[in-house]
Amino acid sequence: MIWWCKVRAVPVIALATIGTVALGLLVGNLELPVPVLVGQSGQFLLAHLMTLIPAVTLLYGFGRGETRTEGIAVRDLRSWDAALGLLVAAGGMLAAVLSHVALSSDLAVILGRNVAGYVGLALLLHPVLGTRLTGATLAAIPLVLAASGWGPSGDAKSWAWLLHPADSTLAMATALGAVCVGATTTAFWTRPPLRIDT
Repeated sequence: MIWWCKVRAVPVIALATIGTVALGLLVGNLELPVPVLVGQSGQFLLAHLMTLIPAVTLLYGFGRGETRTEGIAVRDLRSWDAALGLLVAAGGMLAAVLSHVALSSDLAVILGRNVAGYVGLALLLHPVLGTRLTGATLAAIPLVLAASGWGPSGDAKSWAWLLHPADSTLAMATALGAVCVGATTTAFWTRPPLRIDT
């Protein structure tokens, strides 16, 4: 267990998750200018982008292990990885809920929801695509959503969960669904991920 925690960089992941929520609250509603390809522009916050940090840090921990060796280990490390992802998503949500209660900030809810959504996508894609392709895909998601996720009235489209306001039940359900499906995929996917030879 100690070895697994060291390889997965669990303390770094925990600090990144808590630090993301804290820093997100500090930067507040700072907007990033993103060119819009479809519809009208909406509000794209720095917090929408920085909530990638816990998921990328989780991928960093996953990438430190040797997939073939871990695949034949006596302990089922895939289940441990799924549990770690669930803990990161729950930690982000818990920090956001506590911040929302303490500060009455809707931004805290958005931060927690988006951390959970990105972690869910990382858990879903990592077993299939591997660390590098998953990282690149996750980095592209907020940019694609910001460029094409706005409707004609300037509201976020239903599929652009990242851009929805804090009170969006659909966005919260999408993020939590991604966590559940991602954890299941991480725990039970047995094929090796795609490889990019360098």
